[in-house]
Amino acid sequence: MSTRRAILHCFRKHQRFVLTTHIRPDGDALGSQLALGRLLQKLGREVYLINSDPPPSNLTWMPGIHQIEVFTGTLAQRERIDRADVICVLDTNALDRLGNLASAVEASRARKLLIDHHTAPENWFDLQYVRDTASSTGELVYELVRAMDPDLIDRELATALYVAIMTDTGSFRFNTVTPAVHRIAADLLARGQLSTEAIHSAIFDTRTPESMRLLGLALRNLQLRYEGKVAYMVLARRMFNETGASTEDTEGFINYLLSIRGVRVALLFTEIEKGIKVSFRSKGDYHVNAWARAFGGGGHRNAAGAFVENTSLETLVDAVLAAAPRYVPQLEADASNRVSGTLSSEDASYLSALLNQKSQASSTAS
Repeated sequence: MSTRRAILHCFRKHQRFVLTTHIRPDGDALGSQLALGRLLQKLGREVYLINSDPPPSNLTWMPGIHQIEVFTGTLAQRERIDRADVICVLDTNALDRLGNLASAVEASRARKLLIDHHTAPENWFDLQYVRDTASSTGELVYELVRAMDPDLIDRELATALYVAIMTDTGSFRFNTVTPAVHRIAADLLARGQLSTEAIHSAIFDTRTPESMRLLGLALRNLQLRYEGKVAYMVLARRMFNETGASTEDTEGFINYLLSIRGVRVALLFTEIEKGIKVSFRSKGDYHVNAWARAFGGGGHRNAAGAFVENTSLETLVDAVLAAAPRYVPQLEADASNRVSGTLSSEDASYLSALLNQKSQASSTAS
């Protein structure tokens, strides 16, 4: 039996489903979750949508979003997870990316199903529908819906899938966009009678004055390295305090870096209370997923991320930049522009220890 047929059989056979996705869910995560939930509800299944984190403010308009609970660890929530026949994880393939939900999902005896387009999935899933060349998890969910019954695609389901695909392809401009992806988008627009302008505006035309002030500070301090092939910005906590902006306000900042002529790789360092988030974006064959993995993260070839604790912002910036040629061979090592400054012996030791630690962890996991 093919993987797709096995998953469709799973949908038909079981009654109680829990659907979840990664921490800090984005458009692909929420769109895929809502679309699959809508499909299963149309099939008469009992569906429970629950995540570790709430949706970002620019996606709270999405149809059905009110159905998604935020996990707080209550007995009622744990009981619904425990009694599920199937737990479906979408748009992430690592247990720790489920945040506060991880232990409850791991402890459940339910069948674990993965639908995802990231590389190197962990091995605790019972059934996987994975293709890392897919434009988005939304594309994979669309394929399952079409295989089940294309006439089940109504306005709500079409909206969720369109948001998933559109946001994860950078509004259809990334290399993952194929003729097939455009045909999927056309089908969704037709079946849902959607307004592309309204959807795009609801997601992207929501910047606050605080966001623009933060962007101004960030752009003022952007840096170029590796002969202009790498651009990066640093968002320190003091900058959020100064402007009154939140981390949600940083959405899309990294795209400004990629728009600079000659830049092939963009990095955004965001300091929050618990650590530092590093966003990696790139163009063409400048792949950044292994680079992000070296710092405990992961993702796609051209879009990845990592989260690092217990270090200073300055030290991490230098460490990430110094590691660039090791993971992106096109970036020729040049002593004059390799890092933002000279690594101290202490920082060099930190970088070596961190990379060795992450490399060993990756080897153990694989």
